[in-house]
Amino acid sequence: MKNPFVCLSEKDISDILSFLNLKKIEDLFSHIPENLKISENIDLKTYSEQQTFEIIENISNKNILPEPSKTFIGGGAYNHYVPAVIDHLVERSEFLTSYTPYQPEVSQGTLQAIFEFQTLICQLTGMETSNASLYDGATALVEAVFMATRIYPERKEIWVAETLNPEYRDVLKTYLQNFDYKLKTVPKTKEGIFDLKWMEKNISKDVLCFAFGYPNYFGIIEPVKEALKILEKEKVISISSTSEVLSLGILKSPGELGVEICCGEAQSLGIPLTFGGPYLGFLSTKETHLRKMPGRIVGETEDKEGKRGYVLTISTREQHIRREKATSNICTNQSLCALRACIFMSLLGKDGFRELALINAKRSYGLYNLIKKYAVFDKPFFNEFLIKVKDPKKLNKKGFYFGPPVENYFPDLKNSYLVAVTELNKKESIEEFAASLEEL
Repeated sequence: MKNPFVCLSEKDISDILSFLNLKKIEDLFSHIPENLKISENIDLKTYSEQQTFEIIENISNKNILPEPSKTFIGGGAYNHYVPAVIDHLVERSEFLTSYTPYQPEVSQGTLQAIFEFQTLICQLTGMETSNASLYDGATALVEAVFMATRIYPERKEIWVAETLNPEYRDVLKTYLQNFDYKLKTVPKTKEGIFDLKWMEKNISKDVLCFAFGYPNYFGIIEPVKEALKILEKEKVISISSTSEVLSLGILKSPGELGVEICCGEAQSLGIPLTFGGPYLGFLSTKETHLRKMPGRIVGETEDKEGKRGYVLTISTREQHIRREKATSNICTNQSLCALRACIFMSLLGKDGFRELALINAKRSYGLYNLIKKYAVFDKPFFNEFLIKVKDPKKLNKKGFYFGPPVENYFPDLKNSYLVAVTELNKKESIEEFAASLEEL
C-alpha cells in the first residue's frame, strides 16, 4: 500500500512501523472489522485538471438557480442582498488568512473586529455581554443549553418548544443523548405557538431551562412575556433562539423582554446562502453569566503607554485550559463570518437596520394579505408564514420556489410550506406569485 501524496521514503516508512511495532502499513487499520474493509482494488479513473474542471462544471450546471425575486424559501436560511463592499473587505489577506489572535501585539485588527462584533450583537439582542461568535444557529442553541447546565448543574429537565426550528431540536437531541438529562417538548397549540397552559401545569424545580424560537419556526412571534412569568416561579432559565436575526431590528430585544440567554443564526447579516454554509452562530447573555459562556471573548484594555488595545480576555476551550474545565469544544468562533456580519451592521447603522427589517415585514404582510386564505395560522409574524398548497410543483414550473415543507416534522400540517419574503422579492414578483397561487 503506497500513497503518492505522502512524501515519505521507504526508510521513513520502515522506521515509523518499527517504532510502532508493526510489520506493514495495513496493520495501522487492524482495529477495523474485516467485513467493513474493501478487499478488491478500487478502479479510480484519473483526469487532467481541465477534464476535472469540465466534469465539476457539468454537475454544477444541474443546479436550479431561480431568480432571487422569485425565491420565497425560508426555514432558517434567508435570501438577502449582500453589499459588494463586504466581499472586498473580508478578502483582504490580513483577515482572510489570519490565525487565532493569540499575540495581541500583531493581531489588533482582528481583535478589534471581533470586539466590535460582540458590541453590535449586545446592542441588537439587548444583552450585556456576547462571545466572539459560534458555528451556526443550531450549535449556538446547544451551547446555550449547556451554558444553562453550568448555571444550575443540579437540575436535569430541559424544555424545548415544539415550535422551535426542528433541525435545531434534532442537533440538541444528538448532543444530549449521552447525558443524564430529560429533554421534554413543550407542545404547540392550534395557533402555532407554544402551549402556556402545558407550561403552567408542568413547571417544577427540576426544570433547568426553556428554549424557544423568537420568532418561531412558523415565523410567529411567541407570547414570551407570559412564558417568562411562568418560568420565574421556579427560576427556570429562558433561552431565545432567533433564526432570522433581522427581525430584531423591529421586535423588542430578548434582553428587553427579560430573557436570560439569547442565541441564534446571523446568516442574514451579509452572509450568502452558499448551499447551506458556512454560517454564523451568536450567543449573548447577562453579565452575571459571563463565566459560564462558551468560546472566547475579546476585551478592551490599555497598553503600557495608555493607548487603547484589544486582547483575548476569556478563552474557555480545551486548547487553552484543562479539558474538564472547558466550556465548549464545538467551535471557538467564526471570525470571517463574524467580520461579514460586523461590516453589514456597520454599513446599515441602527436606523438602516430598522428600515431593512421594516421593508421585509411590509413586503411579507403584503403577500400575506393577498393569499391569506391559504395561510395556516393567523398570528403576528415577521417576514415568514405558513401556507397550505396541494401541488407546489406547478408553481415551481413558473419559476417560484418556496418552503421547506414542514410535514416531515409536523405530521398534522400536511401540504404546508413556509413562505419567506425579503427585500429581494420585488412587488411584481409578489403579485405574480399570489396570482399563480390562485390559478392552482
